[in-house]
Amino acid sequence: MSYFKHESAYVNEGCEIGAGTKIWHFCHVQSGAKIGERCVLGQNVNIANEVIIGKGVKIQNNVSVYTGKEIEDYVFLGPSCVLTNVTNPRSEINRHSLYEKTLLRRGCTIGANATIVCGITIGRYAFIAAGAVVAKDIPDYALMVGVPARRVGWMSRHGLPMKPGPDGIMTCPETGLRYQEAEPGILHCLDIPEDEDLPDNLRQGGKKYDDIKAGAQK
Repeated sequence: MSYFKHESAYVNEGCEIGAGTKIWHFCHVQSGAKIGERCVLGQNVNIANEVIIGKGVKIQNNVSVYTGKEIEDYVFLGPSCVLTNVTNPRSEINRHSLYEKTLLRRGCTIGANATIVCGITIGRYAFIAAGAVVAKDIPDYALMVGVPARRVGWMSRHGLPMKPGPDGIMTCPETGLRYQEAEPGILHCLDIPEDEDLPDNLRQGGKKYDDIKAGAQK
């Protein structure tokens, strides 16, 4: 077995689990699920049938990923966040054939206790704050807070807030990577393509969020 499974966890037959993945206490991975390399499933995580999860994904404690979800590489799911799969559930009505797809794009973060309503797409490297409720598509790099969630700024690939400079270019205060709106509401990194892995020298964080946020608001 090329992955680690705690003795209290259950992995059903018919799953695909990548090398280096760790499945911790009381987890359940159901038949047909596909999990990539080097993922971490924290305590009490449930992965339902046919869920697709990319590489390097971190799922914290008490999260259920229901059928209909596709999670791309390097997504972070915070403790007890909620991902639904039916818009109008009724206990008396069987809607198993009507599960709605939700796509979490590469590198996005879903904060603790946030709720993601099904049938939407969360953009690459978007950042959903703790406790937010998201019910519509979210663009790449958007920082979303509140109920319902609203965009209050932009977050770099390293998870740090940015503001435009005089030339309209935003710079990550930790790495110096540059970002720009190609058109209103659509942000791109100018230095590293969104679908390209970070080089090793950019994988170690060194600055606190609160310190960077204070500077960005000046």
